[in-house]
Amino acid sequence: MDVVEILTSLIGFRTVNPPGDEEEAVLWIRDLFEREGLEGEIYALDSRRPNLLVRIPGKKGGKPLLVYGHVDVVPVEGQQWDVDPFAGAVKDGYVWGRGALDMKGPLAIYLASLLETYREGSLAGDVIFLALSDEEGGGDYGARYMVENHPELFDGVEYAIGEFGGFSFEVMGRRLYPVMVAEKQICWLKLTFEGRGGHGSLMHRDTAMEKVGRALVSLHRGRLPVHITPAVRRMFLSMADALPFPASLLMRALLIPSITDGLLSLLGERMEVFRPLFHNTASPTIIRGGSKVNVVPSRVELEVDGRLLPGFTPDRFIRELEDLLGVPFEARVLRYDPYPDDVDWRLMGALEEAIGMEDGGGRVIPMLLTGVTDGRFFKRLGIQTYGFAPMKLPAHFPFGDYIHAENERIPVEALHFGVRVMKHFFSRGAWTL
Repeated sequence: MDVVEILTSLIGFRTVNPPGDEEEAVLWIRDLFEREGLEGEIYALDSRRPNLLVRIPGKKGGKPLLVYGHVDVVPVEGQQWDVDPFAGAVKDGYVWGRGALDMKGPLAIYLASLLETYREGSLAGDVIFLALSDEEGGGDYGARYMVENHPELFDGVEYAIGEFGGFSFEVMGRRLYPVMVAEKQICWLKLTFEGRGGHGSLMHRDTAMEKVGRALVSLHRGRLPVHITPAVRRMFLSMADALPFPASLLMRALLIPSITDGLLSLLGERMEVFRPLFHNTASPTIIRGGSKVNVVPSRVELEVDGRLLPGFTPDRFIRELEDLLGVPFEARVLRYDPYPDDVDWRLMGALEEAIGMEDGGGRVIPMLLTGVTDGRFFKRLGIQTYGFAPMKLPAHFPFGDYIHAENERIPVEALHFGVRVMKHFFSRGAWTL
């Protein structure tokens, strides 16, 4: 099967999460490998949410490379699709369907390139392939389960290829391929505010509601401090090297903390996507308080979706919030998925070389991801993930607009490009050096 056939088949499995139910898709992938004489092992916390691990021998042996991807996808309810999102339609030069970009398309690229390279006898080093469940639901049945319950399966692994990156975009006529090398950390908090309570017919001051209101205004109007992390520094220096003047100067200037925010504001709305790369962020999402309309509550809870820069701790984040909000509160950490600020850069050159074999004008740049991937769990084992599923996209293709959205699709040629690039990478075996 070629990459398009693999993708259309994967899209046909309704692995919407919740509830997930990835079993059929995972077993189908196992069958692909078994046709090549490669046996896969199933590991599962829940039989309906399995994970597949396949060891693929290469010519050099040595330390294996981990290649992983998730088979679950987000729902389509409430979206207006022009095609059946689970039909895997090939139309107008695109493969359409839920997961075409996130991440059944990249998974198809990995599968096709690995199987072809192995079949041709040109896979340079050993590879561990891992098909995962539950990434869209937090990874508890997938990567987190594998790392916490079967860490021995990844002994000797230093590097991994997974999501999120490798897609091209153009800036001032230069084609860039971002590769995720680090990601922000989930840090969900419950902030509790206390104040005077009483009868709703009276005028009260210093209430819990008032404090929450002041906190929400501060979160809306203010920002937490600027920080320049190692991944962001290298990201913007790489962009500066790739872009002409004056864009190159602006990229370097953004690394001066005292002018970062002001410069982003001057550069306009298109640059706002970069702002979370320089800040810890806190988005208020849930408020709980009060039980009757005529009773002023003495206690109100505010839940916050915090996203920390790599290497930051919840305690430091809470101190930053205390300085910004200016009202007293108690904080409890609901979930914290750590990610350190160290990056192993040693495979970046090999990825750039592989891109260069198919797109001599393209430049690979490192990227800090503002969201999270399964990479945060493998980082606990000391494994450096490179988010890399190479796709050479049309100049004006709105990649980000199609992620988790209606009419998600991927160019057929981008799939074939990705397979060619990954075959170059797999045949050279840089991870074995």
